[in-house]
Amino acid sequence: MSLGVVAAGHEVTAKAAEEILRAGGNAYDAILAALCASTVAEPVLSSIGGGGFLLAAPHGEKPVVYDFFTQTPCQVRPESEMDFYGIHADFGTVTQEFHIGRASLGVPGVVKGVFDVHRDLGSMPLPDVFAPAIQFAKEGVVTSPYQAYLFNVVQATYQAGQACMDIYGSRKDEGAMIQEGEVLKNPALANFLDVLAIEGEDLFYRGEAAQRLVRDMADGGLISMEDMAGYTVEKREPLELHYHDVYIEMNSPPAAGGLLIAFGLKLLEKAGVKDLAPGSEEYVMLIADVLEKTLLARADLEAGGKSASCLLDEAYLSVYREQVLQRKMSTRGTTHMSVIDKDKNMASLTVSNGEGSGYVIPDTGIVMNNMLGEEDLNPHGFHAWTPNTRLSSMMTPTTILWPDGSRVATGSGGSNRIRTALLQLIVHLIDHGMPIEDAVSAPRIHFENGCLDIEGGFDGELVDLCAAYPTHNRWDDRNMFFGGTHTVGVSNKGFSGAGDPRRSGVCKIL
Repeated sequence: MSLGVVAAGHEVTAKAAEEILRAGGNAYDAILAALCASTVAEPVLSSIGGGGFLLAAPHGEKPVVYDFFTQTPCQVRPESEMDFYGIHADFGTVTQEFHIGRASLGVPGVVKGVFDVHRDLGSMPLPDVFAPAIQFAKEGVVTSPYQAYLFNVVQATYQAGQACMDIYGSRKDEGAMIQEGEVLKNPALANFLDVLAIEGEDLFYRGEAAQRLVRDMADGGLISMEDMAGYTVEKREPLELHYHDVYIEMNSPPAAGGLLIAFGLKLLEKAGVKDLAPGSEEYVMLIADVLEKTLLARADLEAGGKSASCLLDEAYLSVYREQVLQRKMSTRGTTHMSVIDKDKNMASLTVSNGEGSGYVIPDTGIVMNNMLGEEDLNPHGFHAWTPNTRLSSMMTPTTILWPDGSRVATGSGGSNRIRTALLQLIVHLIDHGMPIEDAVSAPRIHFENGCLDIEGGFDGELVDLCAAYPTHNRWDDRNMFFGGTHTVGVSNKGFSGAGDPRRSGVCKIL
């Protein structure tokens, strides 16, 4: 009998989930094993020191969102006393500025998330769930071409401190980041996970790890013992949307991604997207217009001091829907994993460490996040955040349910590209009836800050599109910039899925 399906951003991440499913664990044991393994195999994208979201949809039960994203600290200090500075990540076609240092750390939530989800939904002992990640961290993981590329993109972060370089520096080329084919080991992280599984979450939030972290925060940082001890996971009902007779569940506010995707889908619902050939210029023009209107709507709401939930008010939608219908034809570090088990329980989890802060908690092997240095998480400016508040995020773990009982679990990494990648994936799955593999690999666009990015792979020259958006980037091929929608599904034909090739994705059908 089939045991389920897993899709993730690395062979090792997927293998951890596979091992748990084969050992009799459920989707939630498997997704937690994958999460822990991702901190070893995908360290630029995932860390125990970061945050994330899980959308859990147990078969026949109400779905729930587990929000274990990062929190702002309780204290604020003068900017002159903060360890906070900018670095540039080079994606090849574009560069992007991020900020790192000890004042860039948000209060981490991954550890709390793991323990809360396991208490509620897990079926195996937690040491068994941690075991694959511990083994990988001890024995090492061969650095893949994609992971080597990521280290090169954000090398300024990892070269900022010797503790980072001790873990992630090349053993062949002194001063360089670890390279393709080199074995990455993190024995300190293995030891920490081993003890954590036995002693529990207080080790991280009240015990030695927290004490070491807070001690170091005296030198330019912000996090206190009050911040660590007071962190809690928030459980919410997902944002629900009916789109062309299909039921979609997404991450709910205060995360912004689900609302923005739902707004875009509502605009598309009556715009004839079903009748347009996927990849055609007319189709791409429509998607680009909707992406642009979504950003305009969000900006209008923020300017008017209104809640983002107003995006789905029918009166508000109608203004932008009319603009779409009358359109003129010429006119960060994040990773995702999805699991469905043999009982059709679905788990969709997105985790992020930003680009990493450059700071490692001593004797743990844990690189902490830089969420307070992420521009898209701080739209009103750096250091303008409200103390002791859950940060918003674009991360949008998603599940989709068709009337015939077919199910999909998906999500994406990619910072601000998450909402655009998922919107286009959903349209391909629902409106165009594409198989998961085709929907995941289909070329994408992204609109932001007045610029349209166009991924390689579209047919034709897209002359009208480029004329309508004179500020644009044409990419030669598929690229990690456009997200990583690792997606799994189950129907009366069995399990299916795809890891996104843009982010070296892997899918395992058991």
